[in-house]
Amino acid sequence: MFVLPPQVEFAINKLTAAGYEAYIVGGCVRDVMRLAEPSDYDITTSALPEQVIAVFKGEKIIETGLKHGTVTLLKEGMPLEITTYRIDGDYTDNRRPNSVTFTANIKEDLARRDFTVNAMAFSPKIGIVDAFGGKKDLKNGIIRSVGDADRRFNEDALRIMRALRFASVLGFTIAEETKKSIIKNRELLKNISAERIAAELIKLLCGKNAKDIILEYYEVLEVILPEIKGMQGFDQKNRWHIYDVLTHTAVAVENTPSIPALKLAALLHDCGKPDTFFTDDKGVGHFYGHPEISFKKAKTAFARLKLDNATTELALTLIKYHDTPIEPTEKAVKRALNKITPDVFFSLLDIKRADNLAQNPELTADALVTIDTLGKIAKEIIEKGDCFSLKDLAVNGNDLINAGIPAGKELGKALDFLLDAVISERVKNEKQALLSYLNILL
Repeated sequence: MFVLPPQVEFAINKLTAAGYEAYIVGGCVRDVMRLAEPSDYDITTSALPEQVIAVFKGEKIIETGLKHGTVTLLKEGMPLEITTYRIDGDYTDNRRPNSVTFTANIKEDLARRDFTVNAMAFSPKIGIVDAFGGKKDLKNGIIRSVGDADRRFNEDALRIMRALRFASVLGFTIAEETKKSIIKNRELLKNISAERIAAELIKLLCGKNAKDIILEYYEVLEVILPEIKGMQGFDQKNRWHIYDVLTHTAVAVENTPSIPALKLAALLHDCGKPDTFFTDDKGVGHFYGHPEISFKKAKTAFARLKLDNATTELALTLIKYHDTPIEPTEKAVKRALNKITPDVFFSLLDIKRADNLAQNPELTADALVTIDTLGKIAKEIIEKGDCFSLKDLAVNGNDLINAGIPAGKELGKALDFLLDAVISERVKNEKQALLSYLNILL
């Protein structure tokens, strides 16, 4: 089962040949046992940091975190973190230990780790070291804290989000005692940096079990995203919807492609609904203007989470236009392609599709057909090279200046006028035809 990369074998063999114990440890062991490819390999050893440096004399070594016992070996392009067995001291910031004590006992090192499935070690000579039932939990698909759950989460509150992320990505359930501790200690997440929260949230949303985690751990997610408060149990009172706002959202997330900006847009696309809800005289619920409120709330959330500009811009654009109808005609699609660019247009169709799949299936069949039609029309427009933006227009600013249009706002208006005429098929996208048509403005 354990076929290790040659760089990992080299490191373990060098340490053991020097008289020390050495294992791969943590997530890489879990992944290999799941027959999945590890993203990286961590090594733990009985050797002290200075001894590790001595063993790999002549190799490229980075003294990553000697205070915490970690040295990084760069071997043939692969970084390998090698950490001395350790016992963590007290945590006062809910994130990192104030101090560490090195130990010669691998089981004491495993005891400080977050979850049982991440608290296993393996070496070619010894095999698997599993002191906390990780192998059994892995087989049964369970995320369980190592030892006392309250202690683990108070040590490092990010473990709360990591538990949800692992459950979502791996499709596992969270053990009952661990779940209770997560709910109990959820406010500790306020002590964790926004960047770390965002990284775990995005991985969670892109996981195969995201819908169930959103629904089951809504009160945890509220701590990091107060913008979603009020969604749970909110009856939409509309025949188009068979779910409350939260369930609709979770189903939409489930049906969205695993692209961070799209998942984030799906999560917050309707967060403005509780603020805009009203019923008409027939008792039917409406949410006029909810995309605008959702946009404003999401903008606040994304800024707080310190998301990168590209992710933020795309997600906000999708939220803004998710409920905007687009007629399945070439003219309408060209206008949309011009307004939001082709890449964003196709992402918008993904969000619209997910949104509709989370509504009443007896009423959304036609809408789903329309979305597919919009995609086909857009692809045909792009493949034909039809004009839908200023860069495709057969004339440019210089051509219009030479025709007598002054530079500045008038020039921009003239270009937009011609583009609209081309999209509306009032004139062909040919230089002479456009210049002749321009006489309407002159």
